[in-house]
Amino acid sequence: MNDTLYRIAIWLIPLIIAIVFHEVAHGYVARLLGDQTAAERGRLTLNPIRHVDPVGTVLVPMMLALANAPIFGWAKPVPVVTARLNHPRRDMALVALAGPGINLVMATIAAAALGIWVGSAGGLPQAGAGGFVAANLINFLLINVFLAIFNLLPVPPFDGGHVVEAILPRPLAAHYAKLSRFGFPVMLFLLVILPMIAPSANVVARVVGPIADRVVGLLLGLFM
Repeated sequence: MNDTLYRIAIWLIPLIIAIVFHEVAHGYVARLLGDQTAAERGRLTLNPIRHVDPVGTVLVPMMLALANAPIFGWAKPVPVVTARLNHPRRDMALVALAGPGINLVMATIAAAALGIWVGSAGGLPQAGAGGFVAANLINFLLINVFLAIFNLLPVPPFDGGHVVEAILPRPLAAHYAKLSRFGFPVMLFLLVILPMIAPSANVVARVVGPIADRVVGLLLGLFM
């Protein structure tokens, strides 16, 4: 039981921090570009209670942790009203990129912290409080990189989908945006159903995973 709780803790804590910063980054950039919606609704806060989705932030990650599967999750999306942005099409792309951008910044900080720790102590502790902190740092690096790459997939409702929408001609962009209403089914299909029916088309294993591994390797190589 203790091992189970430990595994949940070392994955859930960094995941919650990563997705809260991801959502708040969307809201802050939206505010800078003219849309005050997130601020008006009290979502520009790092208080996780304001962002937690009981299913996406707690239940799904816990189940994945217990199943020894890759950990993934999501928070309540920060509200952004495209029409309130100064330049709606361009600015929505910038708002979308803010989430993955802050995840990469935090991944860099985690890699730097690990490098400093290893350099000063000659290695990372494997047990006790030090081992718990080290495990959280490592998972914080992995989660942030994975969230950044996964959210850049060019499919609505992911952040990459908003970037594609901004690039497409307006008539095509309008049709493309309609796919966002199927956000949860799309995520379920990519993460669960597609790998089961066509392992060779597993987007996470064949696209997101290899890119994330390269980014993690690059960051660790810079600091360790």
